Amino acid sequence: MTAAQATDRTTAAGPEPGTATLLARTAAAEWLRLRTVRSTWWCLLAAAVTVVGIGATAAFDEATGPDTPSAALPATLAGEFGVLLGQFGLLVLALVAVTQEHASGSIGPTLQWTPRRGVLLAARVTVPVVVATVAGVLLALVTDVAAWLIAPQLTLSATELAGSLGRVAAVLAAGSVLAVGVGLLLRSTAGALATVFLLQLVLPALLPGFGVEWMADLGELLPGTGAVWTLLGEPDMTAAQAAALLVGWSATALAAGGWSLLRRDAS
Repeated sequence: MTAAQATDRTTAAGPEPGTATLLARTAAAEWLRLRTVRSTWWCLLAAAVTVVGIGATAAFDEATGPDTPSAALPATLAGEFGVLLGQFGLLVLALVAVTQEHASGSIGPTLQWTPRRGVLLAARVTVPVVVATVAGVLLALVTDVAAWLIAPQLTLSATELAGSLGRVAAVLAAGSVLAVGVGLLLRSTAGALATVFLLQLVLPALLPGFGVEWMADLGELLPGTGAVWTLLGEPDMTAAQAAALLVGWSATALAAGGWSLLRRDAS
């Protein structure tokens, strides 16, 4: 083929799409893939049952319990406590979104269709994180309203609701980025699930129970501890420390996972 023929073919095919256009197309493809697999809907169902169920149960206990000074508690505690436990359905959603192609072997065709791995990374992180975060915030909102309807003595002001939903969004966004980063790094659904579960729930709750100072100190450095403080105000730490835990762990996981997608072989 001559250079003139190659030029003619390139001209006939049209100009190469820009980065913004390619990112939009890749994100649309990621969204299509995410919403057309059953695991996404099962994860959302599990999260909804857990978040709303735990919040409604807590509100019912408050409504049927004896009158105490705690009657002035905000209804947003129901949503926050529900999200603290129900977040794992949403984290599984985000994690499986980036590991299932490695399990099925379809990551090869994906990279052929989107050879610019940086664009694929941006879309593959953004779509599941946004979906998990938005879904969690909506579930928390439903739970807060349901708790207020079940136990009218609970307070529910616009200021309380906005602050609570902001905290829920921060925790879910950080947790989802952590899950996506670990999934991209390990490329194994089982291994990534175990890692995220340990960091977010098991170790932060288990390590302080041994009564050993260094283990308790280690537990306070885990991302799950930052999530607990952000939602419930426990254990004793500052807002800056909690934010540093959430952002630091998420950024580290994303950097490691991004390196894995950008630099490692697809197999």
